[in-house]
Amino acid sequence: MSQLVPIKRALLSVADKTGLVELGRVLDELKVEIISTGGTLKALRDAGVHAIGVSSFTGSPEVMGGRVKTLHPKVHGGILFRRDNPTDVEQLKALDGKPIDLVVVNLYQFEQTIAQPGITEPEALEQIDIGGPATIRSAAKNFHDVTCVVDPHDYPALIEELRAHDGETSLSLRRELAARAFTRTAAYDQAIAGWFAATDGKEDAADYMPASMMLALGRERLLRYGENPHQMASLYRYASDPGPSLVEAEVLSGKELSYNNYNDLAAVLEMVLDFDEPFAVVVKHTNPCGAAVGTTIAEAYQKAYDSDPLSAYGSIIGLNRTVDRDAAERLHETPFVECILAPSFDDEALKLLRKKKNRRLLALPGISDYHQAHRLRFTQVRGGFLVQTDDQHVASRNEAKLASKRQPSEIEWRDLLFAWKIVKHTKSNAIVIARNGATVGIGMGQTSRVDAAQLAVKRAGERARGGVMASDAFFPMPDGLQAGLDAGVVAIIQPGGAKQDTEIIQVADDANVAMIMVGIRHFRH
Repeated sequence: MSQLVPIKRALLSVADKTGLVELGRVLDELKVEIISTGGTLKALRDAGVHAIGVSSFTGSPEVMGGRVKTLHPKVHGGILFRRDNPTDVEQLKALDGKPIDLVVVNLYQFEQTIAQPGITEPEALEQIDIGGPATIRSAAKNFHDVTCVVDPHDYPALIEELRAHDGETSLSLRRELAARAFTRTAAYDQAIAGWFAATDGKEDAADYMPASMMLALGRERLLRYGENPHQMASLYRYASDPGPSLVEAEVLSGKELSYNNYNDLAAVLEMVLDFDEPFAVVVKHTNPCGAAVGTTIAEAYQKAYDSDPLSAYGSIIGLNRTVDRDAAERLHETPFVECILAPSFDDEALKLLRKKKNRRLLALPGISDYHQAHRLRFTQVRGGFLVQTDDQHVASRNEAKLASKRQPSEIEWRDLLFAWKIVKHTKSNAIVIARNGATVGIGMGQTSRVDAAQLAVKRAGERARGGVMASDAFFPMPDGLQAGLDAGVVAIIQPGGAKQDTEIIQVADDANVAMIMVGIRHFRH
């Protein structure tokens, strides 16, 4: 069997029109007959690309509002017949069918649809593609003879190969594209199954945790190495995860991202999505070493950096607003920044920040307008996975319980709720000390709560005086609380629920310190 297969006839039917016209023009130049459907056909014809409708090819109209287009023996027979099998060849002739050598199909945008707030069940159901997955599977199964493309990112490789081989594709490319095709249909089915399994407003874990699930992961790129140079690593795309994706972030400048970069960027992204006001965070080893809100993104970043300039060396920075010239000047002055993630960068900011060639700049527009969606978090263990729902709790004054005699002031309330958001993203045991909308001391990843408190106090120094303290879990003993009181904190926020709560509250009252109990803990291991 020949390794190279000529492309004489192609079926194009895509929901995502990215790169469609360019691909269509190349196929047109190579004298490939193009069969198309609905909006794809219109887009090609509007661009002057010659194409015929699938109804003309099959002799059957599209019916049921477009629900049935490609589900036809002439389509699937033309794709699936084995070119070296005489019986298949004769049966295709009996159907009055013709070979289809290239299938370019991407699916209705189900994942994007269900990620939008307020989507109804009928709207979601109409985005479940039927003909598309069937056509993709037919083409991918017959990859020895048929080229199957499901992602616009693969159009350049296809075009390059067609031009290099005078309109033919290699077996190695067809096999690689077939693997991606099955990964895509698997991910699509997993997203649909997950949507059916997820029901908002139910409390039983079984309502969120289906009896079985499938993780469909497509390798996006190989990485130089893992956490250490002797480990191999790759980045995989999980298409079913709702909301902004690091895989989709556009790298505007800088060298290749590493495994550790992506790991830290994941922590940055989780934090910036929790804030509506201008917010900046500086992260090292997935932990915040400084975080702040401000009236502008430049102010927020400066406050975050000032929290712990020493730890900021070699950091990953996240911002939830467009980086302007003012913010860029402050970022540019920061010694050795690995990566900066933001919704976008204005032209002046980009020009300045690109001056340091190794500094990676990533734009992810979805940071600005993301609405929290139900999602699952996976942790691999030997032989399986631990699965839990995401920690999306954000405390409000309405749910918080005043445990002490003294009420927090308005300024203290703002700082308490801010510190509570930050401690949620800090590795346990965790203590955060904040003042004026910025962290001033963070103690994280300690084996005892008093050690975490002492570390936070040490980093805060005199800045702890007049500040607030957040603890990700209750104080089992007064010693951790006392470390904060000795440093001068004036308000505490914590879950409560310890056997010693009465004693803990009394210590706060004796110091005339406000204490808020939220009733929710934020362990993060």
